[in-house]
Amino acid sequence: MEPDKSPVVEFRDADITNGEITILENLNLEIHQGEFVYLTGKVGCGKTTIVRTITGENPLSGGYGRVGDFLLAGLKKKQIPYLRRTMGIIFQDFQLLMDRSIEDNLRFVLKATGWKDKARMEKRIYQALKLVGLSTKGHKLPHQLSGGEQQRTAIARALLNEPQLLLADEPTGNLDEETAHGIMKLLFDINRTGTAILMVTHNMALVKDYPARILTVSDGTCSEMR
Repeated sequence: MEPDKSPVVEFRDADITNGEITILENLNLEIHQGEFVYLTGKVGCGKTTIVRTITGENPLSGGYGRVGDFLLAGLKKKQIPYLRRTMGIIFQDFQLLMDRSIEDNLRFVLKATGWKDKARMEKRIYQALKLVGLSTKGHKLPHQLSGGEQQRTAIARALLNEPQLLLADEPTGNLDEETAHGIMKLLFDINRTGTAILMVTHNMALVKDYPARILTVSDGTCSEMR
């Protein structure tokens, strides 16, 4: 049996809007399993709006859009949580729950996404923390970790449900250069396991150091940088 060749993310002649304002017209974009793709462009150009459309936060106003098995045009509100379970999302500001341990942050996500078996939950938490190099830090509170460790925790959280797609919105934006390089190496290690990654960034120095496919948003269009 042939492996599935269909893209993880696909837009065809799609219109991307932010409220009443059209940000991009006729977006054509494909991201396949195992691809690492940068989404670059100036602040306010529409990079984050594309990501919000992929997560279902922004409704697709025209054209064709699909993420996994979910069609974005006419996506119902009750479908959005299930769409988001197929992806992991990493934010610039980590968005950890500061009043509970790292393990409890991850446990919260598993419970929220339907996990019931406690033994399986504990095993998955350990696996995710080990993957990001934090297997001995699970008992700590977020404020007891460095910025890089907090972002590694956020990456572990994003990986819990073994998503086919990771969305990383400026994941190194709040980190110093050395720590940012550590996060990039981790993301590329994850990508090599077959997980597709779409990373929003304006840090072209990092893009140069870690080459991959580059999409640039400018003047209402999204084009591939050759």
